[in-house]
Amino acid sequence: MRTDEPAFQTIPSLGKMLRARQISSVELAKYCLDRLARLGPRLHSVAALMPSRALQEAKAADAELAAGKDRGPLHGIPYGAKDLFAARGAPTTWGAAPYRRQVFDSDATVVRRLHDAGAVLVAKLAMIELAGGMGYNEAGASLTGACRTPWSLDHWSGGSSSGSAASVSAGLVPFAIGSETDGSIMNPASYCGVTGLRPTYGLVSRHGAMALSWTLDKVGPFCRSAQDADLVLNAMAGRDPLDRTSVDTPARNAAPSERKTWRIGVPAHVTDKVQPEVRHNFEAALRVLGTMGTVEHIALPDFPYNAMIGAVISGEAGSAFRDIIEDGRVQSLASPLGRRGGYSSLTISAVDYIDAMRRRPPLRSAFAKIFETVDVLVGPTYSTVSYPIDLPFDKAYPGTDDGPFITACNLAGIPAISVPSGFGHLGLPTGLMIAGPAFAEPDIVALAARFQRQTAFHHKRPPVAVS
Repeated sequence: MRTDEPAFQTIPSLGKMLRARQISSVELAKYCLDRLARLGPRLHSVAALMPSRALQEAKAADAELAAGKDRGPLHGIPYGAKDLFAARGAPTTWGAAPYRRQVFDSDATVVRRLHDAGAVLVAKLAMIELAGGMGYNEAGASLTGACRTPWSLDHWSGGSSSGSAASVSAGLVPFAIGSETDGSIMNPASYCGVTGLRPTYGLVSRHGAMALSWTLDKVGPFCRSAQDADLVLNAMAGRDPLDRTSVDTPARNAAPSERKTWRIGVPAHVTDKVQPEVRHNFEAALRVLGTMGTVEHIALPDFPYNAMIGAVISGEAGSAFRDIIEDGRVQSLASPLGRRGGYSSLTISAVDYIDAMRRRPPLRSAFAKIFETVDVLVGPTYSTVSYPIDLPFDKAYPGTDDGPFITACNLAGIPAISVPSGFGHLGLPTGLMIAGPAFAEPDIVALAARFQRQTAFHHKRPPVAVS
């Protein structure tokens, strides 16, 4: 076995190696633990290694395969989990100093479901403190320091699922689990050049995960490809009696759509304030997508997206972390903005919060109306490449603006996938975001997979990964 062989294999490829006895799950787990230990510190992407649990689970996976018991495509495959998911045998710090010694004696539902699917948990992965709930303006807003993208150690991996995206990008784990409230899967997926899938609100249980915003938080995977993301999502999704907001739907079990012609919508002004390279890469991606269907420009519904999501997150995060705000522990956060942000969360007007929540049903209806005329919406995932780690975010790329696309989709609770779309400023990755109506994961994954069959960006390896 060459030392670089497993690092960038897809989940199906690793599964074939395991079933052909070319490698064991124990060997694969040790391989990932070694890469996490060697390269993780360079990236600041690892919160805690879990060698004892990983090897125990890997031995069990090998024994089951040898006995003819196959749990499915994730059987014996190592993975990492963002450090807001509870996992027995490891601290769950939520990336923040007030919780550095926090340990749970049970697993989050997603961790349990992945275990039941045969996957092997090898590490807890770094994150922005409290998933950014108190606010932050710098890459170092984390208990583990500034997480780097493997494409440049001088640039940020994105937030708040920083370590999950960076670890997949660098080939430290085949897949990882993250969460998104307003961009925390899409952002690091774009900055690290990997595939990130944000499911429909409620499709994946959040039991055992840190709550930032109960009405916005979603759980999803980072992977090498859209096909891999679909496999992981299917293992995690479904109703959980421990999470009353979770739902089940036949759509997640449906075969990916084989549409012959896609109706592709492009939100108006989506490239108005992006870097030139981001615009160029998006236009090139549109030409590829144009071979799969029709492309038309549409207007997003007219809502005060930023004000709405600001009110919702501030109100719900203020409630979630009220204890550390009121007893002063919020002052131990790494970000100066975070140390102040908790207090402003407690002053959010109840009227502002209620008004934002009242606008969300008509917002969802407006998006449903759009999806009567188009199958998907597409745009650049973010307006820029990764931020330099030594600059405040608001000083990094003057004149750019991400616009309302990601925020609008999160408020509506609809799914999206970000896939690599090329390289921009300083050779850093850019992303293409594909969004669809609620529970249209099979469709957006299918279109993303078709895009990836016609491009090779997701096969590129970052410099850190081969060092």
